[in-house]
Amino acid sequence: MAGLRLGPLLRYADGASATVWIEASRPCAAEVRCADGSGGTTHTFQVAGHHYALIPVTGLTPGTATPYEVFLDGTRVWPPADSPFPPSAIRTPAGDDDVRVAFGSCRWASPPAGEHDPVGPDALDSLAARIAADPEGERPDVLLLLGDQVYADETSDGTRRRIAGRRDLTEPPGSEVADYEEYTWLYYESWLDPEVRWLLSTVPSCMIFDDHDVIDDWNTSAAWVADMRATDWWRERVLSGLMSYWVYQHLGNVSPAALAADPLYAAVLDTPDGTDLVRDFACRADTEPASVRWSYRRDFGRVRLLMVDSRAARVLAEDERSMLDAGEARWVREQALDAPGSYDHLLVGTSLPWLLPHLVHDAEAWNAALCRGERGPRWARIGEKVRRAADLEHWAAFPDSFAALTRLLAEAGTGPQAPASVLVLSGDVHHAYVAEARWPGDAPDARVLQLTCSPVHNSIPLSIRVGFRFGWSALARALGRRFRRHGRSPRPPVDWRKTGGPWFGNQLMTLTLRGRSARLRLEHARADRGLVLVEESELTSR
Repeated sequence: MAGLRLGPLLRYADGASATVWIEASRPCAAEVRCADGSGGTTHTFQVAGHHYALIPVTGLTPGTATPYEVFLDGTRVWPPADSPFPPSAIRTPAGDDDVRVAFGSCRWASPPAGEHDPVGPDALDSLAARIAADPEGERPDVLLLLGDQVYADETSDGTRRRIAGRRDLTEPPGSEVADYEEYTWLYYESWLDPEVRWLLSTVPSCMIFDDHDVIDDWNTSAAWVADMRATDWWRERVLSGLMSYWVYQHLGNVSPAALAADPLYAAVLDTPDGTDLVRDFACRADTEPASVRWSYRRDFGRVRLLMVDSRAARVLAEDERSMLDAGEARWVREQALDAPGSYDHLLVGTSLPWLLPHLVHDAEAWNAALCRGERGPRWARIGEKVRRAADLEHWAAFPDSFAALTRLLAEAGTGPQAPASVLVLSGDVHHAYVAEARWPGDAPDARVLQLTCSPVHNSIPLSIRVGFRFGWSALARALGRRFRRHGRSPRPPVDWRKTGGPWFGNQLMTLTLRGRSARLRLEHARADRGLVLVEESELTSR
């Protein structure tokens, strides 16, 4: 009999349809049955000996909350008979509803129940506990997970023990994951957490990777890539990371219509074993990144979300360094400017912040200038070492891309049909803050803000607390100008000021978007699995 190995995850959801992702223990027919008679069925597909299904659910009624069950070969496998949680439900928005978007990044899996958690309470566990206690109360319409959903390079004690049972940890990559099978263990560890499993079964989610989903500083520079490709373990690691991301995360980001037009997905469904097809795709994604698009667009009523891949789409040659390749940049621009006046808020999800503390921004721009040879070959070699050691690879480290994104955000936010807000949502830097962009000339009509929130569940070293507090100071800004002069870097095309934070802790931000108004809430996870309000502010008014 087929069993439910992982899931269900409620992924895409609109007014009439949804997708539910599962992993089963064997090939089977997978079905979702909703309490109102709607539902859907499909057959599992196979990758690397594992069996998955993305079940399309149709016939839903807008503006309703419909409990659902999952069946494998006709046997109910979800919810468990002894579940302490309310029924999982698919909530479909009505056209005039508020839109609530919760977001964050950087989540280590929580330890098993009863074990000490060295980094404190998990914000996703806390969110699940609050929703479960009041299932009819307020909840996010979508949860945006902005990178580092799993940590391939920082494994837990339990995962290290499993790895040691199949290979020698003294051989590279040591206790880091090496292949697809070991990647599956990371997802089990993360998504079988009881609270998180239930949360992801009942709140739709959108995801995008960051570096730790593959390895720290993934695609930092051309020299970094060359060094990694010279090892005998990197190829299997990166292919397995991209394969598992496609299966576990990417498929659920895509609308049913887009999936129906995807030749890879159709081919995988049509073959008994899709491993080679997905592996070939991952190889192409690694060696020809411009041939693959991980970015995507979602519209929630009059809220537009662009999730932007700021990792795999990079151009790394020092003389043409870019966060996005030409095709990707063109796609982002087209989506942001499509149908002016059709949205009230533009959300740009990018794992790496656009606006950083001024000192950090100037240091990254300085480093980029050194690495491309502005101060000669000796400084270029020093710059590469500093880039890797200090993780200097955010948007500021790609100055032309920073300037292009700045121009695009201003253009999208300007004119008689401009949205009320243009909000860049990011994580990565293990603290939270709000920064407002200010242009030297005519300002956009929209309010343009950087909203950064991380970690969901991770460590926050003292160096981060001290460094980022100092990074926003006037003294740090003066120091940053000295970096800029040494690197012969121009002033950024936009200025910005911190309007909130920095805040440190395991945390989530939530946007509530109603018409042209936007409110922001930041909450910290507490030891009793509650969420405590840290900040609430109005970003735009009706």
